[in-house]
Amino acid sequence: MNIANFPWLTTIILFPIAASLLLPIIPDKEGKTVRWYSLVVGLIDFALIVYAFYTGYDFSNPDLQLVESYPWVPQLGLNWSVGADGLSMPLIILTGFITTLAILAAWPVTFKPKLFYFLILAMYGGQIAVFAVQDMLLFFLVWELELVPIYFLLSIWGGKRRQYAATKFILYTAGGSLFILLSALTMGFYGDTVTFDMRAIALKDFALNFQLALYAGFLIAYAVKLPIIPLHTWLPDAHGEATAPVHMLLAGILLKMGGYALVRMNAQMLPDAHAYFAPVLVVLGVVNIIYAALTSFAQRNLKRKIAYSSISHMGFVMIGIASFTDLGLSGAVLQMVSHGLIGASLFFLVGATYDRTHTLMLDEMGGVAKRMPKIFAMFTTCSMASLALPGMSGFVAELMVFVGFATSDAYSSTFKVIVVFLMAVGVILTPIYLLSMLREIFYGKENEELVSHQALIDAEPREVFIIACLLIPIIGIGLYPKLLTQMYDATTVQLTARLRDSVPTLAQQQEETLKVSLSAPKIGN
Repeated sequence: MNIANFPWLTTIILFPIAASLLLPIIPDKEGKTVRWYSLVVGLIDFALIVYAFYTGYDFSNPDLQLVESYPWVPQLGLNWSVGADGLSMPLIILTGFITTLAILAAWPVTFKPKLFYFLILAMYGGQIAVFAVQDMLLFFLVWELELVPIYFLLSIWGGKRRQYAATKFILYTAGGSLFILLSALTMGFYGDTVTFDMRAIALKDFALNFQLALYAGFLIAYAVKLPIIPLHTWLPDAHGEATAPVHMLLAGILLKMGGYALVRMNAQMLPDAHAYFAPVLVVLGVVNIIYAALTSFAQRNLKRKIAYSSISHMGFVMIGIASFTDLGLSGAVLQMVSHGLIGASLFFLVGATYDRTHTLMLDEMGGVAKRMPKIFAMFTTCSMASLALPGMSGFVAELMVFVGFATSDAYSSTFKVIVVFLMAVGVILTPIYLLSMLREIFYGKENEELVSHQALIDAEPREVFIIACLLIPIIGIGLYPKLLTQMYDATTVQLTARLRDSVPTLAQQQEETLKVSLSAPKIGN
């Protein structure tokens, strides 16, 4: 068999799903065998992801690679079509990495372990499929199927208000998905040929008004998942009731689906409409940064505080996507990966802290650093990464978005000054609420009632290992960003060039520059 022609992406997607189907027949009552089986499956699939990209992916090629296409339902024009480029490849790797660590984080789960790990493994394949599929109808199907495991993980293993949080999650996300279906069908049937292949649809000549309507539909759908204010309220409720491994999947992967789709569908396939909607994205991004940061500062529930922090950080993704610069778009992709790592680490530590204190209210904590020095050290380090401390991935990503937008020639100077100022305010607010959170949990006088009634044991080796695995890429990317940016630079540069051609002012400037260069006297004549 020729390894170059092996269906790597199909195998990577279907392997964890197929493996999950064997879980019900594994003889195991306490869940010990099931969790080891699931961890091995996760490790194998992550190893396949790394091997496939290491051997078959060319960083200098901006186009789709590892492409596979098979007829699935020919009567509907539906094909199993998958591929990866610089936009999807880093997020596929992130999905494999975070999901494998989430399986290890789920080690204490003893209630219905077979069903729990079945849902985790099914979600593993579904999330990778979202980043890999290249057919619009297939994208809608995997987008919808990926929601089902999260619903059950919230409604069965969540907190006291789990049914409310799970129902709100499915209503928001399923409602947004209707816009994906309607827009996908409209784009597929537009013109003389009926096709749902993303590459073929991107070549169709859509009228501007038609593009604007499609862009608005997609934006509503992805605004729910990103999430963009005011369609964000499901996220704090979901995080408020989720368990630690589900937190990691929500913060580490699920939010990135919205950012990825916003680039893939809205910017790449509807570039003319993107030129008109870009200022809207910038304004929404600023609102996300400021409003969510202020709301996070006011939260007394630890999970909801970190949840609003996530919403704030995703505002930088929107601004980077709308910057029309190579640096800004590169920063947006880097921010998605960086926040996936940092968000997963913070929420895992929130879960570890709750397991020991049995409270999420900051008013009921205090002075536990002496009892849990390892958790204190890990929580502090991950919080420093979240507030964009230099030397960590968050700093590089946010700086790239800052500089990318500030140097963009697609906006007026006044607009850029206002936006950059407000972004800076958001950056200042972040350390305020994160450092105050650390102070209330770990510093100050011990809560005598908490200390006397709870066994505040320190982090165990499994927990230290999970955080170490997350901190290594966080610090590695922070010190040497090229580790990640070289994977997608070719794709983002190509996409930015296409987007800049769609901005009327930039296109006019390019034409004038070309005329001047052609009319200028040649040196030596």
